[in-house]
Amino acid sequence: MQARQTVQRMINTLENYVNIPILFFQMQRACTLCVSTLCASKNVFRPKCSSYLSTSSIIFNNGSSMQVFDRQAKLLQTERSARNPELDSFDFLKEEIGYRLADRVLDVSRKMEVCVDIGSGRGWVSRHLTEHSIGRLTAIDLSESLLKTAPDPPDVPVEKLVMDVDGTDLPFQDNSVDIVTSSLSLHWVNDLPKLFKEINRILKPDGVFIGGMFGGDTLVELRVALQLAETEREGGFSPHISPFVEVRDIGSILNKNNFTMITIDTDDLKVKYASIFPLMRDLKGMAENNAAYNRKLHLHRETLFAANAIYTDLYANPDGSLPASFQVYYWIGWKPDPSQPKPLKPQKSDVSLKDLHRLDEVAQAYGIVDLPKEDK
Repeated sequence: MQARQTVQRMINTLENYVNIPILFFQMQRACTLCVSTLCASKNVFRPKCSSYLSTSSIIFNNGSSMQVFDRQAKLLQTERSARNPELDSFDFLKEEIGYRLADRVLDVSRKMEVCVDIGSGRGWVSRHLTEHSIGRLTAIDLSESLLKTAPDPPDVPVEKLVMDVDGTDLPFQDNSVDIVTSSLSLHWVNDLPKLFKEINRILKPDGVFIGGMFGGDTLVELRVALQLAETEREGGFSPHISPFVEVRDIGSILNKNNFTMITIDTDDLKVKYASIFPLMRDLKGMAENNAAYNRKLHLHRETLFAANAIYTDLYANPDGSLPASFQVYYWIGWKPDPSQPKPLKPQKSDVSLKDLHRLDEVAQAYGIVDLPKEDK
């Protein structure tokens, strides 16, 4: 009861800060959608309540794409994770998603000679591929240390390339790649439209792009708990969970960048934890800690304990464990080719549905006779 009263007090306090009514289920996106405004004249992203959010600005790249994520910080986080002696114990989620994505690659009926894996990491997708599905592989990642730890798929020539794919041209010729894969790495890319355009450029006609990416409901429980706890303890909150894409965004980007026969599906995974502290430890071990430019670099101990209490009160399972949600969007998009199936032309009916009540008259007018009893 006391915890629920605390939550209500924090909601009321937040309404006073922002001067708009905020429903509880909307608070997961409040830090990025409700308390910020775009100052177009100076090309910066400024919060309305600057005293309650990080003072770091989200900058623009030549006015074309908004820079949300600090790629240098993400590189440092990834390199630190790669040097962790317990690295294998943090691979459980990316290993599972990589396996599910590789299974989609195996569903392609023909062998793809040239494969490019973007954000390959420790080979979470490539380790499950075989010589029967691909001819040779180029693994690309921001972190050299992670690539070094990736096992090579059996009997498949592998080239490992260290580069940042965000906002740059991919080092491949036009129409030279059969398949591009990517698993749980693109949610840290600032300029997704440019990257998708580059992927379409390098794919051969009838080539395929198969990927997986965290969706908008990922870590929603942790997001809400931290925002409520920080508001109650410190009088305001900062965005501690990075923004994620929605499924409509992925479909829109694929369509705008000339992909066809698009399919998108989703997985909702729940991982149980005893408290938020092993959850945050796992996120750090996966190199999935926050890398947004406007992130807050420090969390007070009192805020963390309050967040754990709120998390437990709002989301605890009957057995006392805490669920952590991971929403994953998978997509398959093909580069157009004349050999691909084409949709049928729209058919025009000679009979209107409003004439169903006089079906016998319509049948006689069009010369339709009764079917034999055995065919009915």
